[in-house]
Amino acid sequence: MEITVEMLSEDEYFVTVVQDDTKTEHIVKVSDKDFNKLVGTACSKEDLVKKSFEFLLEREPKELIQKKFSIMIISKFFPEYPDVIKKMI
Repeated sequence: MEITVEMLSEDEYFVTVVQDDTKTEHIVKVSDKDFNKLVGTACSKEDLVKKSFEFLLEREPKELIQKKFSIMIISKFFPEYPDVIKKMI
């Protein structure tokens, strides 16, 4: 599996997930407030987005990941996300 993250703007990232000859594309918003709340300065926003996709892909197929979302929505579906992502970074 390959996860690529490209910055579209300071707060938006374009993510491509390629697996088994299929591809999904996603846009993820990461505000400075959410970034600081999740990881502080432990990594870049790009790294946070990539690790967040690794987290999601351990729990669901890429096709079930929303096409456009804010990073904090992950914790609505997976309450353990904030704690787990801190350990992953």
